[in-house]
Amino acid sequence: MTHSRHGGGLLLPFLDTRPQIADDVYLAPGSKIIGDVRIGAGSSVWFNCVLRGDVNSIHVGAGSNIQDGTVVHVSRKTHPTFIGDDVLIGHMAMIHGCTLHDRSFVGLGAIIMDGCVIEEDAMLAAGSLLAPGKRMQRGELWMGRPAQKVRLLSDADIEAQRKGAEGYAELAQIYLKSARDPQT
Repeated sequence: MTHSRHGGGLLLPFLDTRPQIADDVYLAPGSKIIGDVRIGAGSSVWFNCVLRGDVNSIHVGAGSNIQDGTVVHVSRKTHPTFIGDDVLIGHMAMIHGCTLHDRSFVGLGAIIMDGCVIEEDAMLAAGSLLAPGKRMQRGELWMGRPAQKVRLLSDADIEAQRKGAEGYAELAQIYLKSARDPQT
């Protein structure tokens, strides 16, 4: 068990696997990263998140953010979790055994089940439940419990969600700098 130099998150090995974290990743205090988890450059995992790569692997690409209280898990043997680059995952989401392509967006409190795929620039609205095996195509907005396609996102919608991910990447670096050098 180690507290990371990435801002205060806890890194826990599981059996023979240890989390692999890029140097400039921010892990907020209270976050727990367990087992077979890889997190790419410039990503952030915020307060009280759990990424549990115990019975399968979790991959988080570069520039992605996993916001406060989110749980990311996997299914034994069948479903690892893959999160691409510049993905924004809102507070208190549940991400389980699924694939989130680059620049996808998961709203606050959304639940994504095993085998789901969210393609590039697609958005799952806050509070939605994406049932097992569903696939959201590029640029689609889905919402509801269970989630269904509502419409295609406009160019302005897509630009706004990209700016959200960029904003979190910038904020994470401010937090990381402050954690490493409290005098600044």
